Amino acid sequence: GLEHLTSVPSGQGTMLLGIHFTTLEIGGAAVAMATQMDGMYRAHGNPVYDYVKACGRISKGSGDTMVFERRDVRGSMRALKNGRTLWYGPDQDYGLVQGLFAPFFGVQAATVYATARFAEKTGAAVVPFTHIRLPGSRGYKVTIHPQLKSFPVGDDLIDATRINQLIEKFILLQPDQYLWAHRRFKNRPEGEADIYDSDGVQDD
Repeated sequence: GLEHLTSVPSGQGTMLLGIHFTTLEIGGAAVAMATQMDGMYRAHGNPVYDYVKACGRISKGSGDTMVFERRDVRGSMRALKNGRTLWYGPDQDYGLVQGLFAPFFGVQAATVYATARFAEKTGAAVVPFTHIRLPGSRGYKVTIHPQLKSFPVGDDLIDATRINQLIEKFILLQPDQYLWAHRRFKNRPEGEADIYDSDGVQDD
């Protein structure tokens, strides 16, 4: 599906919509070796670990790869406005400061609206991609899917719900390879109980 990236007009940015499968690093590396792709990561507070993680992702790129900490909104938007391809994974619970509750597998989940906002403000194309491990140690399958059409529509809930539905569809391709350890339902609507115990796994 590499044609879905190369068909984006020159000068137009592309948000490569990623999903947190266990094969995330391999999938990202495969695309980065085939075409220019910038990345994002979440800082962990340990500068040595963050440095190693960022360098690891840069080293897999095509030569001019940049990696942005997820809170570096200006840097990310600048890259898209400059016509670059940026990996972005919206399937995490980052709270409600820049998100809202939208259904995810029938459960209300805090969902970022940055996918729609970035696309709206930068004019970037939104192109999903998936990466799964094949059975029998036969390798990996990386698929770049067609660009989203009529997105965004300007309604945060509608746009966030559409992204969640897309992610649901892709997770169902290989549900055992999704990083369920990430607490996707960490934040709950008012009045709902915390569904994770105090020993829950920390987010990546």
